[in-house]
Amino acid sequence: MIRSVVCGSGSALPGAAVTNAELAKRVDTSDEWIVERTGIRQRHIAGDDDTTSTLAIEAARKALGAAGMEGSSIDLIVLATATPDQTFPATATLVQDALGCNGGIAFDVAAVCSGFLYALATADSMLRTGMAKRALVIGAETFSRILDWEDRATCVLFGDGAGAIVLEARESGADGPGIIASKLHADGAHNALLYVDGGPSTTGTVGKLRMKGREVFRHAVVNLSTVLEETLEGTGFAAGDIDWVVPHQANARILSATARKLGLPADKVIMTVDRHANTSAASVPLAFDVAVRDGRIKPGDLVMFEAMGGGFTWGASLVRI
Repeated sequence: MIRSVVCGSGSALPGAAVTNAELAKRVDTSDEWIVERTGIRQRHIAGDDDTTSTLAIEAARKALGAAGMEGSSIDLIVLATATPDQTFPATATLVQDALGCNGGIAFDVAAVCSGFLYALATADSMLRTGMAKRALVIGAETFSRILDWEDRATCVLFGDGAGAIVLEARESGADGPGIIASKLHADGAHNALLYVDGGPSTTGTVGKLRMKGREVFRHAVVNLSTVLEETLEGTGFAAGDIDWVVPHQANARILSATARKLGLPADKVIMTVDRHANTSAASVPLAFDVAVRDGRIKPGDLVMFEAMGGGFTWGASLVRI
């Protein structure tokens, strides 16, 4: 069978880390308050010269380096972001030009924190049907640009960054590497729980992020555990077969609650939220790259990606590395 095989990963973070103590100098908060509720201890904030595209390009180049491939060999780029450089064209086209792979397919996907899962499933479908042979799947955000820095309940939760993986369509056996299954969902009825209060066709402004945290938490635990079980259905695998879960890094309590609900040990869950905070669409590939580079995730491992974001959108993908 043809499968989309992960060939390399990369990530990028802007500038120096901003600790909770440093953030408390500009926001009415404290390190204790943030850590107790979220597990976050620091985050990276984009500087004046950082954009979503510059972070995406850096992560993509590192992923290509890890894969031992040239940018010119990529014929598909799917970039997940809620904070594009411009309303149009797609930020993916800026990445494409910087990497020297012009002429292929390049577009953005908007599914907020689930964006990388949506981008991954989309690229996988296009590779398996022969529309492309090699793809860059990227999650990149500069969420600090849409935060209300007067709202201490939300501004402390997010950070900026990018993560990328290289996929290649290859023949693979049933036990071989590649994306095995993906499930995606959306439910627009919950728009008011997590959204940005602006946009080109409504206010003509970018707007700021608004969130009702308790309600989002409740939905996240249920949706993430359910979609993981759905993704396993029909694959022949059970939750106990998973070597690593790489979840969206929104809140340490959500990650712990989801693991408990599924009966998974905490040491199987990759957690980077303490270092990076919530980087939205960048969250999953950034955490994956960290775990690959520190040696936890190795070739042959069975990995589950999962995420939930505004919309609501949520999804999961089961991958043999």
